[in-house]
Order: sequence, then C-alpha cells, then structure tokens
Amino acid sequence: MRSTDLFIRRPVLAIVVNLVILIAGLQSIRSLSVRQFPRTDVAVVTVSTVYVGANADLVRGFITGPIERVLASADGVDYIESSSAQSVSTITVHLKLNYSTNDALT
Repeated sequence: MRSTDLFIRRPVLAIVVNLVILIAGLQSIRSLSVRQFPRTDVAVVTVSTVYVGANADLVRGFITGPIERVLASADGVDYIESSSAQSVSTITVHLKLNYSTNDALT
C-alpha cells in the first residue's frame, strides 16, 4: 500500500490536506516582511538654466561647462548628461544606486 492509495480511497482527506497546505502557504506569504528585499532607488537630478539671447556655443562654454565640472566633483554621481541650445542649458545627473538624493543635493 502506497501513500497515494490512501488519498485515492479517501478523497475528503486529500481535500483537507490540500486546504491545510494552501492555508499554510497564504499565512507564510502574509508574514513575509518587505525588509528582506533590497532597497533600490535610482535618483536623477536635473539642472536647467536660461541665459536669454545667448547662442548654444556661449551657453555651453559659460554655463553648461562650469556647472558640469562642479556637479561631477560631487559624491554619488554615476554619470552626467547635458545639452545646450539657444538660451537654454539642461544638465541631468544620474546618481549611484541607493544614494541619497538629499546628500547629493547638499
């Protein structure tokens, strides 16, 4: 006599055992703490400046370049993207994974 024969002869017992396993699984899912998973925050800081009347080369030389140099020296910076257009400079700073945005802004 195998153990499966017991459940074939007694289907009510098989249903009860399945329900016990299901309830135990649901209880274990509910008690699983979220703290067990790592915190992953990807932070982006964007700096936009306007210099009315300046062409793109002037904005790149006098605004975008110096700001990029200062931002690159900050702690937690992963990489920097920048663009300069007519009268507008936009710099996007991507921070390292799980780095605090408050620390980066200060």
